[in-house]
Amino acid sequence: MTASIALITDSTCDIPQHLIEHYGITVIPQVVVWGETMFLDRVTLSPEQFYQRLEKDPHKPTSTQPSLGEFENTFREAIARGARDIIIMTVSSAMSGTYALAEQVGRQMDVPVHVVDSKGPTMSLGWQVLAAARCHEAGGDVSEMLAVADKARRKMVQIVCLDTLEYLQRGGRIGMATRLIGMILNLKPLVQINHETGLVEACGQARTRGKSIDALYELFFEKIETGKPLHVAVLHGNALLEAEELAGRIQQKHAPEELLMNITGPVLGIHTGPRALALCGYTEE
Repeated sequence: MTASIALITDSTCDIPQHLIEHYGITVIPQVVVWGETMFLDRVTLSPEQFYQRLEKDPHKPTSTQPSLGEFENTFREAIARGARDIIIMTVSSAMSGTYALAEQVGRQMDVPVHVVDSKGPTMSLGWQVLAAARCHEAGGDVSEMLAVADKARRKMVQIVCLDTLEYLQRGGRIGMATRLIGMILNLKPLVQINHETGLVEACGQARTRGKSIDALYELFFEKIETGKPLHVAVLHGNALLEAEELAGRIQQKHAPEELLMNITGPVLGIHTGPRALALCGYTEE
């Protein structure tokens, strides 16, 4: 990323670290609150540490967005390095106050700050950031970077296979009654992200873990266009072997232009829980 345009996102993006470094993307960490301790997402609390503790600790974590000061410091550091424009892409505004805070601080800066609501979490956000970064690497300006990110969002599909409804209920994403019915019937729910509203929606369920993973695969490829260059991310809540198997299945059947795999970070893991699996991707026009 050239100094004249700073590209910033938050840590819910789940972009693999080597790509963050390659494109010079700045990542503002979200905050995990666990008891009396506050952790920086993926900085002072790794995803592996998070999932191991999540299953054992009777005290359950919560999350909060970065502080106003964190945004201000990050923006001013970018300006000090020569930024004449700042693009910041955040997790869905329907899921977090991050977007609103970025807008608030952005209005105080001496350079234009373009705040983008990705309308999703994890690689729904990550793919849009990468699309903008690659556009810039190819010589694109701010308006072109924003345009390619928006095109990616409009094509985006994200399906999540949950091992339990417990964590969605704790996070207020579903009601207690829904959770109890799911537990009684031993259902493995599937949810999707609506990239217009930025909200989570139910899209299926299965009786067993194996069937739920099959349903995840089938639903994703029903909803996404094929026959065009395809970008797919396999995301997991500390379920590496199943994620690798799923990635291998996708590679063999669909040979995508790009196939990434990453562990879902702590802030999102609070809501999806251990052993969640997700597919997220889009097709180029």
